[in-house]
Amino acid sequence: MKGKHRIVVSTKRQKYEFELRRNLTILRGDSATGKTTLIEMIQDHENDPLGSPVELISDKKCYVLEGALWKEQLAGITDSIVFIDEGNTFVKAEEFAGVIQNTDNYYVIVSRESLPALPYSVEEIYGIRTSGKYGTLKQIYHEFYRIYNLDETKGEIEPEAVVTEDSNSGYQFFDAVCRENGLTCETLNGKSNIFRYLKVHKNEKILVIADGAAFGSEMDRVMRLMESRKNIVLYLPESFEWLILSAGVLKNAAMEKILKNPSEYVESRNYFSWERFFTALLIEETKGTYLAYFKRNLNPVYLNESIKTAILSQMKKIKIDRKK
Repeated sequence: MKGKHRIVVSTKRQKYEFELRRNLTILRGDSATGKTTLIEMIQDHENDPLGSPVELISDKKCYVLEGALWKEQLAGITDSIVFIDEGNTFVKAEEFAGVIQNTDNYYVIVSRESLPALPYSVEEIYGIRTSGKYGTLKQIYHEFYRIYNLDETKGEIEPEAVVTEDSNSGYQFFDAVCRENGLTCETLNGKSNIFRYLKVHKNEKILVIADGAAFGSEMDRVMRLMESRKNIVLYLPESFEWLILSAGVLKNAAMEKILKNPSEYVESRNYFSWERFFTALLIEETKGTYLAYFKRNLNPVYLNESIKTAILSQMKKIKIDRKK
């Protein structure tokens, strides 16, 4: 499945309306905010479509997945939107992640806990905002490429140290830029290590660069830490590959269309996260050219002055290249 999908769930007394853009959407929030009510309404309609007082408008079939037999239920569901209420502990397991990444469904998961086994985007974490009897989804962490903690900052931020989640080409790029400018750059070899690093390193002004497309499970605890610290800057592009593509390095009109509306191109069965899609796209588009991209080893051409400057210019308000 790919594309955007609008869902309207309603009775005479209540109505929910929202749009899904990716294969993984997380619903957060305290009790009595309407999350479970939404799931119950969908299940009511699923159990008795003709006799239920619930009206469900969707271009895809909707199902509720629950209980010990979730794998058996899921085996019969394809090209559909699957809702899972909190309390179903199987969503935390690596097994669940392994099963759903090979399906062509979209998943809406209610959970107040982080789900580190799932690569969900910071942009697809929502609460439910209710106005009277009308409920819609409210984005919690805003745009995926937003620079957090900079809303009240005027001018540019100049970090004293840079850390990256990426240990491959992304790290190699930023490490080279930092060395040119007398900055330290360290790879943390995975998103789960970022929080522990930040807790220990309290004095430097640190820029954290991570893949926003899969950083959702870490956002809550990192953001809570940032509330008490003014020296952390969090930059979350979809991925390093997205950053390159957005820099216009390929000068490709078709690429501009993809970047403007990725959901229309990312097939969920093939790409568990948008990070994987942009990596595959960049590799394919540059294959056999001087720009040939490799995930593990950075092609030195990306450190050429013009290309490097184009990539860094996407990082609004952040100044790593001090020579400019």
